[in-house]
Amino acid sequence: MIPYLHFTPGDTLFFKEWVPKSSGAVGGACVGLFVLAILQRCISAMRGVMDQHWKQRSDALVAARFVRMRDSMSADKESEQDASLTAQSSLPRAPRPTMPPFIWSHELARGGMQILQSFFGYALMLAVMSFNAAFIISILLGLGVGEVLFGRFAHGMAHE
Repeated sequence: MIPYLHFTPGDTLFFKEWVPKSSGAVGGACVGLFVLAILQRCISAMRGVMDQHWKQRSDALVAARFVRMRDSMSADKESEQDASLTAQSSLPRAPRPTMPPFIWSHELARGGMQILQSFFGYALMLAVMSFNAAFIISILLGLGVGEVLFGRFAHGMAHE
């Protein structure tokens, strides 16, 4: 491994057997890294879309639970509680932050997507650590193209 930025072939890519030595092999590796970088951005976008979907589903579950709780209370108790609440405080209530419910299917899918996104991210990092400029340029271009294609779906994502 050459410890500085270079374009020379012969760098190991991920495994001992994957050593592109010809210019065609380096070009093929660059295409593969380009696609891998696009996939990394695609997975990030899928996480953004799925997070929105899971939030809508959990909000619906919480709302349904609240409706069931409210319906189970008698109308008399509800009116008594409302009267006592207005008598206790005339200050407006600050909304309390709610934690989304733990739903196994959502959490397992979220964990699986995190594993997959981390795998692609670490694979790209290992390729960059070869200091091969062709690999680095391919990865940067792939991340840019992936962001152009999928970035609008991943808005608001804090975990990149």
